[in-house]
Amino acid sequence: MAAEGISTGIVHSDRRFGVEHGGLHKPIHSSVQYGFDTVEDLIGVFQGTLKGGFSYSRQGTPTTAALEAQITRLEQGIGTVGFATGMAAISAVFFTLLRAGDHLVASQFVFGNTNSLFGTLRGFGVEVTTVDATDAAQVAAALRPNTRMVFVETIANPGTQVADMPAIGRLCAERGLLFVVDNTITSPALFRPADVQAGLVVQSLTKTLSGHGHALGGAVTDTGRFDWQGYPNIFAAYRKGDPKQWGLTQVRKKGLRDMGGMLSSEQAHQISVGMETLALRVAHTSATALELARWLEAHPAVVRVRYPMLESHPQHALARQLFGNAGSWLLSFELADTAACLAFLNRLQLPIKATGLGDTRTLVIPVAPTIFWEAGAEVRAAMDIGDGLIRLSIGLEDSADLLADFEQALR
Repeated sequence: MAAEGISTGIVHSDRRFGVEHGGLHKPIHSSVQYGFDTVEDLIGVFQGTLKGGFSYSRQGTPTTAALEAQITRLEQGIGTVGFATGMAAISAVFFTLLRAGDHLVASQFVFGNTNSLFGTLRGFGVEVTTVDATDAAQVAAALRPNTRMVFVETIANPGTQVADMPAIGRLCAERGLLFVVDNTITSPALFRPADVQAGLVVQSLTKTLSGHGHALGGAVTDTGRFDWQGYPNIFAAYRKGDPKQWGLTQVRKKGLRDMGGMLSSEQAHQISVGMETLALRVAHTSATALELARWLEAHPAVVRVRYPMLESHPQHALARQLFGNAGSWLLSFELADTAACLAFLNRLQLPIKATGLGDTRTLVIPVAPTIFWEAGAEVRAAMDIGDGLIRLSIGLEDSADLLADFEQALR
């Protein structure tokens, strides 16, 4: 059989892995405990010799396992661990794979909560250096003998900077460093970090993958591109069996079992159903975002528009190389009159004034006084977040209706 498209693979995923009673969807397994016919089987699950068994839902359920298998296939990886939120997934990567005295190099253009997490890491003795990851030379200059990991977002939230992932991936491969990519904004519908030698892919399932604003979740996927045998922070207990599984086993054992950031079966089911329209949603929202970005860029009241598919974007050529003709649903812009920002937002009728991203409805928020307020003026300046920056998450509305609404609000 020829290679399938992304939508075909998703909608037929559950039944190909086996679904009880012939159902088309994996059912919601709400049981916390799981019993075994023999105590030897129970011991085998705990010791990892019995594959596919479940002991306690904090480490996974049949429902979450089905979702993990879907994501692994989408990212063309070797395994996935689901989490309660995207931040739980990122936290698990950092706190289970880094130790006091290690050094992390990260993009300075990241989600506000991720930036806040960097401060927490520093408090635990992990050194963190943030650089402009659109320039791989800055990443190279920041490396130290104790550097263990490099972390970037594909398209930065909210400034839409695109990290030079091909060059950073080559650099990490040459130096034997773990390259971690947050694929939340793009999703595997637009980009697979495995193609740039990322070892781990993290994402908030709440956003592009689920896409309906009705379920929280996160995931860590191992692409199989990183050699864990040379990574010093793998515990002795997990240095057995297939070395390709060592990293993900540690993330699951420490991030789920010990830290408790488990994705529930109910949320996993909602996310899995939402994923069925992934390719359709990405195509529609990307097209609308580009149309609106071009319209805003031509409007005299707008001083700057940030969207990777615009020719004016600093990383436009790289974005086209990595993502093709689609640039996702995220864009941001600034009005020439910053003081008019809030009044303009209040005049908009269709976009919902709310935080969050990747919904079926268009969401709008002024960035500096809300999601990046806690970061402070210095951090906002380093991230190129002006006081009047407005972030848009484009939904499934008809583009003509959105354009008409923006026209009346800017009139």
